[in-house]
Amino acid sequence: MANSPQAKKRVRTNTTRARINAARRSRVRTFLKKVDAVVASGDQAAATAAFKVAQSELMRGVSRGVFNKNMASRTVSRMNARVKAMSA
Repeated sequence: MANSPQAKKRVRTNTTRARINAARRSRVRTFLKKVDAVVASGDQAAATAAFKVAQSELMRGVSRGVFNKNMASRTVSRMNARVKAMSA
């Protein structure tokens, strides 16, 4: 168990950060699900708009250290391919 004041503070900080990061992950996943739903519905204009919002949220998660950069880039690339495929 943590005995020093700094170790006790780290426990508090880690708990707080874990809660914030979980909320950010959940928020990004929600945006990704919205893109999938719009792509499934077939509305390309709405899909493009939802993609832009989801991409910015995902990259914000990367800059905050919640997601790995390569994972986010891969996800954005796959989302973009699905949105582009709607026009063909």
